[in-house]
Amino acid sequence: MGSAPDGLRWTNGNLGEVVVSAKEIAGRVAELGAQVSADYADDPPLLVCVLKGALNFMSDLMRAISLPVEVDFMAVSSYGAATKTSGVVRIVKDLDTDLGGRTVLIVEDVVDSGLTLNYLRQYLGARGPKSLEVCALLLKAGEQRVEQSLRYVGFTIPSDFVVGYGLDVNERYRNLDAIYTYVGEA
Repeated sequence: MGSAPDGLRWTNGNLGEVVVSAKEIAGRVAELGAQVSADYADDPPLLVCVLKGALNFMSDLMRAISLPVEVDFMAVSSYGAATKTSGVVRIVKDLDTDLGGRTVLIVEDVVDSGLTLNYLRQYLGARGPKSLEVCALLLKAGEQRVEQSLRYVGFTIPSDFVVGYGLDVNERYRNLDAIYTYVGEA
Protein backbone atom coordinates (compact mmCIF):
# COMPACT_ATOMS: atom_id res chain seq x y z
CA MET A 1 0.00 0.00 0.00
CA GLY A 2 1.27 3.47 -0.92
CA SER A 3 0.11 6.90 -2.05
CA ALA A 4 -0.90 7.97 -5.54
CA PRO A 5 2.07 8.52 -7.86
CA ASP A 6 3.06 12.02 -9.00
CA GLY A 7 1.61 11.27 -12.48
CA LEU A 8 -1.83 11.52 -10.93
CA ARG A 9 -1.73 15.21 -10.05
CA TRP A 10 -5.09 15.60 -11.83
CA THR A 11 -6.65 13.81 -8.86
CA ASN A 12 -6.05 16.98 -6.82
CA GLY A 13 -4.93 15.14 -3.70
CA ASN A 14 -8.24 13.29 -3.41
CA LEU A 15 -6.59 9.86 -3.35
CA GLY A 16 -5.36 8.20 -0.21
CA GLU A 17 -3.54 4.90 0.08
CA VAL A 18 -3.45 2.22 -2.61
CA VAL A 19 -5.87 -0.46 -1.43
CA VAL A 20 -5.29 -2.90 -4.30
CA SER A 21 -2.47 -2.39 -6.83
CA ALA A 22 -2.80 -2.88 -10.58
CA LYS A 23 -0.50 -5.91 -10.32
CA GLU A 24 -2.64 -7.49 -7.58
CA ILE A 25 -5.80 -6.86 -9.63
CA ALA A 26 -4.31 -8.47 -12.75
CA GLY A 27 -3.18 -11.54 -10.82
CA ARG A 28 -6.47 -12.04 -9.04
CA VAL A 29 -8.55 -11.51 -12.19
CA ALA A 30 -6.48 -14.21 -13.93
CA GLU A 31 -7.19 -16.57 -11.00
CA LEU A 32 -10.90 -15.79 -11.07
CA GLY A 33 -11.02 -16.32 -14.84
CA ALA A 34 -9.39 -19.73 -14.47
CA GLN A 35 -11.81 -20.69 -11.69
CA VAL A 36 -14.88 -19.58 -13.67
CA SER A 37 -13.55 -21.50 -16.69
CA ALA A 38 -13.20 -24.67 -14.62
CA ASP A 39 -16.51 -24.31 -12.77
CA TYR A 40 -18.56 -23.56 -15.87
CA ALA A 41 -16.72 -25.74 -18.41
CA ASP A 42 -19.89 -27.67 -19.30
CA ASP A 43 -22.26 -24.69 -19.26
CA PRO A 44 -20.63 -21.33 -20.09
CA PRO A 45 -22.37 -18.47 -18.31
CA LEU A 46 -23.95 -15.28 -19.48
CA LEU A 47 -21.90 -12.57 -17.77
CA VAL A 48 -24.08 -9.69 -16.55
CA CYS A 49 -22.00 -6.59 -15.98
CA VAL A 50 -23.38 -4.12 -13.46
CA LEU A 51 -22.52 -0.75 -15.00
CA LYS A 52 -20.64 1.42 -14.72
CA GLY A 53 -18.39 0.37 -11.87
CA ALA A 54 -17.81 -3.22 -12.98
CA LEU A 55 -16.92 -2.38 -16.58
CA ASN A 56 -13.12 -2.57 -16.16
CA PHE A 57 -13.39 -5.75 -14.09
CA MET A 58 -15.79 -7.38 -16.56
CA SER A 59 -13.58 -6.50 -19.50
CA ASP A 60 -10.53 -8.11 -17.92
CA LEU A 61 -12.45 -11.05 -16.44
CA MET A 62 -14.11 -12.10 -19.69
CA ARG A 63 -10.71 -12.16 -21.41
CA ALA A 64 -9.40 -14.39 -18.60
CA ILE A 65 -12.23 -16.91 -19.09
CA SER A 66 -11.41 -19.62 -21.63
CA LEU A 67 -15.03 -20.37 -22.56
CA PRO A 68 -17.45 -18.96 -25.15
CA VAL A 69 -19.21 -16.60 -22.73
CA GLU A 70 -21.88 -14.10 -23.69
CA VAL A 71 -22.22 -10.69 -22.06
CA ASP A 72 -24.98 -8.26 -21.26
CA PHE A 73 -25.14 -5.05 -19.27
CA MET A 74 -27.42 -3.43 -16.76
CA ALA A 75 -27.11 -0.22 -14.83
CA VAL A 76 -28.47 0.41 -11.37
CA SER A 77 -28.17 3.38 -9.07
CA SER A 78 -28.12 3.42 -5.29
CA TYR A 79 -25.45 6.06 -4.65
CA GLY A 80 -26.29 9.07 -6.80
CA ALA A 81 -23.49 11.58 -6.14
CA ALA A 82 -22.92 10.38 -2.57
CA THR A 83 -20.19 8.19 -1.09
CA LYS A 84 -22.70 6.12 0.92
CA THR A 85 -25.49 4.02 -0.56
CA SER A 86 -28.98 5.46 -0.25
CA GLY A 87 -30.48 1.98 0.04
CA VAL A 88 -32.91 2.83 -2.76
CA VAL A 89 -32.16 0.89 -5.95
CA ARG A 90 -33.19 2.22 -9.33
CA ILE A 91 -32.80 0.29 -12.62
CA VAL A 92 -31.24 2.71 -15.09
CA LYS A 93 -30.61 0.24 -17.94
CA ASP A 94 -32.09 -3.24 -18.10
CA LEU A 95 -30.77 -6.36 -19.82
CA ASP A 96 -31.42 -7.12 -23.47
CA THR A 97 -31.07 -10.90 -23.00
CA ASP A 98 -33.79 -13.33 -21.92
CA LEU A 99 -32.52 -15.13 -18.78
CA GLY A 100 -34.98 -18.04 -18.98
CA GLY A 101 -33.05 -21.29 -18.46
CA ARG A 102 -29.68 -19.50 -18.68
CA THR A 103 -26.64 -19.90 -16.46
CA VAL A 104 -25.98 -16.35 -15.23
CA LEU A 105 -22.98 -14.85 -13.46
CA ILE A 106 -23.47 -11.30 -12.16
CA VAL A 107 -20.21 -9.34 -12.34
CA GLU A 108 -20.23 -6.66 -9.65
CA ASP A 109 -17.62 -4.09 -8.66
CA VAL A 110 -18.12 -3.80 -4.91
CA VAL A 111 -20.46 -5.28 -2.33
CA ASP A 112 -20.86 -3.10 0.73
CA SER A 113 -24.31 -3.06 2.37
CA GLY A 114 -25.47 -5.81 0.00
CA LEU A 115 -28.83 -4.12 -0.51
CA THR A 116 -28.28 -3.41 -4.22
CA LEU A 117 -27.03 -6.93 -4.89
CA ASN A 118 -29.92 -8.44 -2.94
CA TYR A 119 -32.35 -6.43 -5.05
CA LEU A 120 -30.58 -7.47 -8.28
CA ARG A 121 -30.68 -11.14 -7.33
CA GLN A 122 -34.42 -11.00 -6.70
CA TYR A 123 -35.05 -8.95 -9.84
CA LEU A 124 -33.01 -11.23 -12.11
CA GLY A 125 -34.04 -14.43 -10.32
CA ALA A 126 -37.67 -13.69 -11.18
CA ARG A 127 -36.72 -14.09 -14.85
CA GLY A 128 -36.17 -17.84 -14.52
CA PRO A 129 -32.43 -18.36 -14.93
CA LYS A 130 -31.10 -21.91 -14.53
CA SER A 131 -28.59 -20.56 -12.01
CA LEU A 132 -27.65 -17.12 -10.72
CA GLU A 133 -24.28 -16.53 -9.06
CA VAL A 134 -22.11 -13.52 -8.27
CA CYS A 135 -18.51 -12.59 -8.97
CA ALA A 136 -17.59 -9.44 -7.01
CA LEU A 137 -14.26 -7.70 -7.32
CA LEU A 138 -14.47 -6.20 -3.83
CA LEU A 139 -16.25 -7.09 -0.61
CA LYS A 140 -16.20 -4.44 2.10
CA ALA A 141 -15.54 -6.14 5.43
CA GLY A 142 -18.29 -5.82 8.00
CA GLU A 143 -20.59 -3.59 5.91
CA GLN A 144 -23.21 -6.15 4.83
CA ARG A 145 -26.75 -5.51 6.05
CA VAL A 146 -28.01 -8.46 4.03
CA GLU A 147 -26.52 -11.98 4.16
CA GLN A 148 -24.70 -12.62 0.89
CA SER A 149 -23.61 -15.80 -0.79
CA LEU A 150 -20.89 -14.76 -3.23
CA ARG A 151 -19.43 -17.50 -5.40
CA TYR A 152 -16.35 -15.47 -6.27
CA VAL A 153 -14.69 -12.56 -4.46
CA GLY A 154 -11.59 -10.80 -5.69
CA PHE A 155 -10.57 -8.96 -2.53
CA THR A 156 -11.99 -8.25 0.92
CA ILE A 157 -11.16 -4.66 1.83
CA PRO A 158 -11.81 -2.27 4.74
CA SER A 159 -15.03 -0.27 4.64
CA ASP A 160 -13.39 2.92 3.31
CA PHE A 161 -14.85 4.53 0.19
CA VAL A 162 -12.64 3.56 -2.75
CA VAL A 163 -12.14 4.68 -6.34
CA GLY A 164 -10.25 3.44 -9.37
CA TYR A 165 -10.45 0.45 -11.73
CA GLY A 166 -14.01 1.38 -12.63
CA LEU A 167 -15.14 2.73 -9.27
CA ASP A 168 -15.91 6.43 -9.14
CA VAL A 169 -17.14 9.44 -7.30
CA ASN A 170 -19.17 11.82 -9.46
CA GLU A 171 -18.01 9.88 -12.57
CA ARG A 172 -14.33 10.56 -11.87
CA TYR A 173 -11.38 8.21 -11.21
CA ARG A 174 -12.77 5.19 -13.11
CA ASN A 175 -9.70 5.19 -15.36
CA LEU A 176 -7.17 4.56 -12.58
CA ASP A 177 -5.51 1.15 -12.90
CA ALA A 178 -5.37 0.56 -9.13
CA ILE A 179 -7.89 1.00 -6.31
CA TYR A 180 -7.35 3.85 -3.85
CA THR A 181 -9.12 5.19 -0.79
CA TYR A 182 -10.94 8.40 -1.60
CA VAL A 183 -10.19 11.22 0.81
CA GLY A 184 -11.79 14.15 -1.04
CA GLU A 185 -15.20 15.71 -0.68
CA ALA A 186 -18.19 13.99 -2.30
